[in-house]
Amino acid sequence: MKSLRFASAEALASHPQVALQSLDSVAHNLYPLLFKASYLLEQAEVIRTLLQRWPLEEFRLGALLGPSPDHAGDLRDRACRACLEACLRGLADHVLQGRGQRRLQLADLTGVRDVQVQQCPCGRALGRWGRTELLARTCCELQADPHAAQHSVKVLADIFVTDGNFQLVVQALGPAAPAPLRLRCLSFRADSLDPSQLLQVLCLAGPGELRRLQVVHNVRLHAGHVQQLLAQLHFPQLVSLTLPAKAFDTPPACAPTTEGEDPLLTSIAWELSQMTQLTELSVAFSTLTGNIQKLLGPLRTPLRALDLANCSLNHADMAFLAGCTHAAHLEVLDLSGHSLVHLFPSSFFRLLGRAAQTLRVLTLEECGIEDRHLSTLILALSPCQQLQELRFLGNPLSASALRRLFLALCELPKLRWVEFPVPKDCYPEGAAYPQDELAMSKFDQQKYELIAEDLRGVLLRAGRDDIQVSTPVFGSFDPDIQETSNELGVFLLQAFKTALENFSRALKQME
Repeated sequence: MKSLRFASAEALASHPQVALQSLDSVAHNLYPLLFKASYLLEQAEVIRTLLQRWPLEEFRLGALLGPSPDHAGDLRDRACRACLEACLRGLADHVLQGRGQRRLQLADLTGVRDVQVQQCPCGRALGRWGRTELLARTCCELQADPHAAQHSVKVLADIFVTDGNFQLVVQALGPAAPAPLRLRCLSFRADSLDPSQLLQVLCLAGPGELRRLQVVHNVRLHAGHVQQLLAQLHFPQLVSLTLPAKAFDTPPACAPTTEGEDPLLTSIAWELSQMTQLTELSVAFSTLTGNIQKLLGPLRTPLRALDLANCSLNHADMAFLAGCTHAAHLEVLDLSGHSLVHLFPSSFFRLLGRAAQTLRVLTLEECGIEDRHLSTLILALSPCQQLQELRFLGNPLSASALRRLFLALCELPKLRWVEFPVPKDCYPEGAAYPQDELAMSKFDQQKYELIAEDLRGVLLRAGRDDIQVSTPVFGSFDPDIQETSNELGVFLLQAFKTALENFSRALKQME
């Protein structure tokens, strides 16, 4: 639905030359409406001019593109390259124009979502890494322009930094003099950086305002780096923290301590406890056996999202999770890579029971769930009436077991998304689990299609056509990885080459 006001704005935006000539007659409170209409129609020239002349003190991209009384459509998943480039050019034009026409004080460029299929007319997306590079380049160009120095606009952004754009982002974040665009980060993602680069750019990014910090994949941190990062910078407003694999490994040069003591982990836990806004924590692929209570126990606020995938949890860890304060507040939980139903059935059952009133997203990939575990799994899931998404790829379940599970899932009223494994019937007899990527891709595609169609039929006959199901064999779509795949590939090849050189050097020393 759209109002008559929005229809009028859309009609004006559809004729760019008329729109540009009419801007002087447009009331200031109608600029946001005209902006959304122009974004919807991908009128880049109109968008640029709107930003250049923006008459309000604030420009908030996410709010302008979201649903409103005038237009219920949500355009935040349109990371349209043409429109976003026009926004940045218009923002640069704004700070370069005459002093009397500058009213803008804050430009919030956050709120855009990256999706697999773009709905904008051009179909060309500008991902988070590309938006970061474009914004950083714009900031640097304006820093060198003497006409822009008289006016300053605070810019809030979601930043994605890799080695490829590191120098440009550092220059944009840390200008030598007052800058026309004062860049501040609300969300920060880092990949393919060394620890010293990460520390440098985070210092400049303003850790005091940061809400989300994602340090992923090819940032090689150990527990010493993590402790240094948290202790030196402090993140009082941080809501979400993601650390890379092996982030809790002991530093190579660290002297061994008496059994049961881990001063680095104790210090990290204390630093986390000082973050009174922290409600989301992801520490997947870190060995935390027997240390979950030490890590999560001191936290002052209950966690809403927790990722402990492949953390080698033991009975004590699972017992703590099932009984801790966090369990009753969890909305997102990932326990992939643990034999939950086989090794910890009572703790797993209790954990889901305590989380049932809040749990929305549950991931149980490669948990060794077999047909014989199905009754326990169904019983554990049945109280989770708020569950919206369930992912359990990589579990050796037969077609008949999946059919029975789907019948049970029909009873979860809010469930909308299910990712299920390729049934083991589709693989050669005796196939081993967990599978590597090569083995995972070698299955009977025709047999899978027949089984998948039958499972969809189970949902349709139960009146649950609102549940979408899929089997993303190689994982779900990740826009950040897709956008930087070439750079990450080069990084991995270089790391492999370095490892081979070190191995060769070690062999020569042995000889």
